[in-house]
Amino acid sequence: MTRRDPNDWFAPKRFGYGAGRPIAWQGWAAIGLHSAACIAAAALFVPRHIAVFVAILAIATVPLILVSAQHTRGGWKWRWGDE
Repeated sequence: MTRRDPNDWFAPKRFGYGAGRPIAWQGWAAIGLHSAACIAAAALFVPRHIAVFVAILAIATVPLILVSAQHTRGGWKWRWGDE
C-alpha cells in the first residue's frame, strides 16, 4: 500500500485525463460545495434566467477544476490504466 500525501484530495483516473473520485474529506467537501452551488443556482434562476444560471455554473466549475487539478495524486496526465 502506498503512503498518501495529505495534499491528495482526489485519486487519479485509471484511464484518461483528470481527477477520479475524492479520497479525502476535503475532496468530498469541494464536490459538495460545487453541487450545492449548482442546485441553488438551478432553484433560483431556472427557467426564468437561463443565462445567469449558465454563468453561475461556469463560475462555480472553474475553481473546482483548479482545486482538483492541484490536489490529484500524481497530477493530471493521460493514463492508459497500466500504472
